[in-house]
Amino acid sequence: MGMTTEGVVAALEHALCQRIGAPRYDLWFRAKTHLQLEPHRLRVGVPNRFFQEWLQTTFAADLTAVVQEHVGSPLPVVFEIEPALFQAVRQRQAAAQALACAPPPLPTRQNAPPEPAPRPRRWRKLADFAEGACNRVALAAARQLVEAPADVPSPLVLYGPVGCGKSHLLEGIYNGWRRQRPEWRVVFVTAEEFTHRFVQAMRLGKLSGFRKQFRDADALLVDDLQFLARKKATQEEMLHTLDALQRDHRPVAVACDGHPRLAGELLPELIDRLVGGAAWGLTYPDAETRLAILRSKNAAAGADAAPDAALRVLATELRGNVRELEGAWHSLRHLARVSGRPIDAELARAAVAEVVRHAVRLVQLPDIDRAVCSVLALEPGTLQSSRRGWWISHPRMLAVYLARKHTAATYSEIGRYFGKRNHSTVVAAEKKVRAWYADNAELPLGKRTVRVRELLEQLEQELLR
Repeated sequence: MGMTTEGVVAALEHALCQRIGAPRYDLWFRAKTHLQLEPHRLRVGVPNRFFQEWLQTTFAADLTAVVQEHVGSPLPVVFEIEPALFQAVRQRQAAAQALACAPPPLPTRQNAPPEPAPRPRRWRKLADFAEGACNRVALAAARQLVEAPADVPSPLVLYGPVGCGKSHLLEGIYNGWRRQRPEWRVVFVTAEEFTHRFVQAMRLGKLSGFRKQFRDADALLVDDLQFLARKKATQEEMLHTLDALQRDHRPVAVACDGHPRLAGELLPELIDRLVGGAAWGLTYPDAETRLAILRSKNAAAGADAAPDAALRVLATELRGNVRELEGAWHSLRHLARVSGRPIDAELARAAVAEVVRHAVRLVQLPDIDRAVCSVLALEPGTLQSSRRGWWISHPRMLAVYLARKHTAATYSEIGRYFGKRNHSTVVAAEKKVRAWYADNAELPLGKRTVRVRELLEQLEQELLR
């Protein structure tokens, strides 16, 4: 007798748990989703948009595989928001808030160093953040963390290159919490400030006060986490701080310049804590987002505002980070004032000519070699080695893929550069990486594994930096 639909769903759930591991299954699926096998698809009910985007991005391939294994044929997997699950999450959140203790009192000057409260500054808002394909999911996660912290796995990790908006999102989260939860004691600190305060507390014998101000916080935001690289004692202190906050389900968000799995200079235990929550990447803004950023900044300029035609020139010609865009916009207005010329598209081209001259460069094979070795901590010359172990062949295949994408080199030229490989070997390497990318496969990196898409994103950020 064949299994009932309920039996198949139960088997799918068990297989998925086995495939992704019980901790990840409990975190993302158990009591939070509803699997329903329909005639021509598997429907996955989710509580909100954040879960929908995260599960679709992270687990769609795993679900498709277990469906094919147990049903016998491939079926599309569809993620849909389910009102009952939405209400269940809201009820759990309300119950957790009802049981929560009152926020602890602020430490006094006698028993603790001053709280790392932000100095007077203008905190940016999430409402002012220019949304685009380069940051949409990260922005959605930040909004969700403000509106319903209990719904977002902790810590929330925002990663990406300099000037792509990570600090803006952290400030927006801080600003939102201060408005919606004024009773909370929210600590916002850079990793450099955390390190300085930790060292000072050790020197003065005031570690208990230091730990109280961080571990008793209602929420913690940490910027530039990569500053902790090679600082073992400070990393251990951060690790224990995260553990203390997570035990009481208090939200944490951090920003760093790369995916935690690729942070070889962080303690494995700290990396494990960071990837146990949710990690979302930001990239340099695309043309549409660049124009939105410029329009947003231009709107507050009043009489000095630039016409849209000039903004379009900046958005088209400059492909760097947000700070570069803002600098070009200031330069354009300054040039108009000192030259007495009206702001137009021609003046905009003149204002950014020097920036563009330095920004546009030709990517060459040695650039790709250096980027791959830098990100994967390989010795120079490794990719030219004749050895064939996966710890060398996999990075070399990634380098081949990037060479085909970012240079005009032929297969033969790429093969000669990377260890005198022949034409067919290079073609096969490119096809293999494309398949990995399509399947969002995982690759082993020493004792860690990393998603190919995340790794390629990190490599391209390093290459184009």
